[in-house]
Amino acid sequence: MTFEYLKALHIIFVVTWFAGLFYIVRLFIYQTEAMERPEAERKILKPQLDMMASRLWYIITWPSAVLTLIFGTLVLSQRMGYLDLPFMHAKLGFVVLLYCYHLWCHKLFKELQAGRTRWTSTQLRIWNEASTLLLFAIVFLIVLKSTLSMVWGLAGLITLGVTLMLAIRLYKKFRNKD
Repeated sequence: MTFEYLKALHIIFVVTWFAGLFYIVRLFIYQTEAMERPEAERKILKPQLDMMASRLWYIITWPSAVLTLIFGTLVLSQRMGYLDLPFMHAKLGFVVLLYCYHLWCHKLFKELQAGRTRWTSTQLRIWNEASTLLLFAIVFLIVLKSTLSMVWGLAGLITLGVTLMLAIRLYKKFRNKD
């Protein structure tokens, strides 16, 4: 395969992996809220949400994470010089954080499948934004190929993070009105 095909496949699996990560935490929120419902509702909601989460996690998210790693490694093997560049070190650092995020989501997944939850739905909403911040960091680093721009990028990430937290608080207030 040529570099372009490898890169295209890498990008496709990054997109499907992020789709899975974004949606799985949304399902975690629904699972957590379902456990707070009356028994009759919980008996209907929990099995359905557990099945949806299981299918998403094992059929889309995990395979996409593995294929992202495989194709990313193959892409990098075609451009070994990138490993000498500071922006790539930073990008790979964020990718490691993303895999840590994924593994933590796996822990949450297992707990929720077992009917245990330690996190509130609000905490999970905040957790969901961590993947958004990582996505921004990784994409900007790989597109700009510059750690000099990281100062502005970090300022932008902090601003984005604060904005997302404020949006979550506003949403919570809006939900509590109903």
